[in-house]
Amino acid sequence: MGEAERGESAPRLRISFWCSNGHETQPSFASDATVPETWDCPRCGFPAGQDRDNPPDPPRTEPYKTHLAYVRERRSDEDGEAILAEALAKLRGEI
Repeated sequence: MGEAERGESAPRLRISFWCSNGHETQPSFASDATVPETWDCPRCGFPAGQDRDNPPDPPRTEPYKTHLAYVRERRSDEDGEAILAEALAKLRGEI
Protein backbone atom coordinates (compact mmCIF):
# COMPACT_ATOMS: atom_id res chain seq x y z
CA MET A 1 0.00 0.00 0.00
CA GLY A 2 0.98 3.62 -0.21
CA GLU A 3 4.03 4.09 -2.44
CA ALA A 4 3.34 1.18 -4.79
CA GLU A 5 -0.13 2.52 -5.56
CA ARG A 6 0.98 6.02 -6.50
CA GLY A 7 1.93 5.08 -10.05
CA GLU A 8 4.60 6.59 -12.25
CA SER A 9 6.03 9.97 -11.33
CA ALA A 10 6.10 12.75 -13.90
CA PRO A 11 9.36 13.31 -15.78
CA ARG A 12 11.46 15.90 -13.96
CA LEU A 13 14.03 18.59 -14.79
CA ARG A 14 16.61 19.89 -12.34
CA ILE A 15 17.34 23.58 -12.94
CA SER A 16 20.23 25.43 -11.29
CA PHE A 17 19.65 28.83 -9.70
CA TRP A 18 22.36 31.10 -8.21
CA CYS A 19 21.95 33.94 -5.72
CA SER A 20 24.20 36.98 -5.30
CA ASN A 21 26.07 35.16 -2.49
CA GLY A 22 27.09 32.40 -4.92
CA HIS A 23 24.82 29.74 -3.45
CA GLU A 24 23.46 27.20 -5.93
CA THR A 25 20.13 25.49 -5.53
CA GLN A 26 18.66 22.87 -7.87
CA PRO A 27 14.90 22.48 -7.47
CA SER A 28 13.20 19.94 -9.68
CA PHE A 29 10.27 20.79 -11.91
CA ALA A 30 7.94 18.69 -13.98
CA SER A 31 9.22 18.63 -17.57
CA ASP A 32 6.04 20.31 -18.83
CA ALA A 33 5.95 23.01 -16.09
CA THR A 34 6.98 26.60 -16.72
CA VAL A 35 10.20 27.37 -14.88
CA PRO A 36 10.16 30.67 -12.93
CA GLU A 37 12.79 33.31 -13.66
CA THR A 38 13.77 33.59 -9.98
CA TRP A 39 13.81 31.21 -7.04
CA ASP A 40 14.36 32.00 -3.36
CA CYS A 41 17.72 30.73 -2.12
CA PRO A 42 17.10 28.27 0.74
CA ARG A 43 20.41 29.24 2.43
CA CYS A 44 20.19 33.04 2.56
CA GLY A 45 16.69 33.90 1.27
CA PHE A 46 17.94 36.17 -1.53
CA PRO A 47 16.41 35.80 -4.99
CA ALA A 48 18.34 33.46 -7.29
CA GLY A 49 18.41 33.40 -11.08
CA GLN A 50 19.51 30.95 -13.74
CA ASP A 51 22.46 33.10 -14.91
CA ARG A 52 25.41 32.21 -12.71
CA ASP A 53 27.45 35.28 -13.73
CA ASN A 54 24.59 37.76 -13.34
CA PRO A 55 22.38 36.79 -10.36
CA PRO A 56 19.49 39.06 -9.30
CA ASP A 57 20.28 41.85 -6.87
CA PRO A 58 19.24 41.30 -3.24
CA PRO A 59 16.17 43.26 -2.19
CA ARG A 60 16.79 46.63 -0.55
CA THR A 61 15.31 46.70 2.90
CA GLU A 62 14.17 49.97 4.38
CA PRO A 63 14.82 50.54 8.08
CA TYR A 64 11.82 50.50 10.41
CA LYS A 65 10.23 53.91 10.83
CA THR A 66 7.98 54.98 13.66
CA HIS A 67 4.70 56.79 13.09
CA LEU A 68 6.37 60.00 14.24
CA ALA A 69 9.11 59.62 11.60
CA TYR A 70 6.48 59.37 8.87
CA VAL A 71 4.68 62.45 10.23
CA ARG A 72 7.94 64.40 10.27
CA GLU A 73 8.48 63.53 6.60
CA ARG A 74 5.08 64.98 5.67
CA ARG A 75 4.96 68.05 7.91
CA SER A 76 7.35 70.88 8.69
CA ASP A 77 7.96 72.18 12.21
CA GLU A 78 5.80 75.21 11.43
CA ASP A 79 2.90 72.95 10.40
CA GLY A 80 3.27 70.99 13.62
CA GLU A 81 3.22 74.14 15.73
CA ALA A 82 0.06 75.37 13.96
CA ILE A 83 -1.73 72.03 14.45
CA LEU A 84 -0.71 71.94 18.12
CA ALA A 85 -1.88 75.51 18.69
CA GLU A 86 -5.25 74.71 17.08
CA ALA A 87 -5.69 71.57 19.19
CA LEU A 88 -4.82 73.42 22.40
CA ALA A 89 -7.27 76.21 21.51
CA LYS A 90 -10.04 73.63 21.04
CA LEU A 91 -9.25 72.05 24.41
CA ARG A 92 -9.33 75.42 26.12
CA GLY A 93 -12.65 76.26 24.49
CA GLU A 94 -11.28 79.22 22.59
CA ILE A 95 -12.58 77.89 19.27
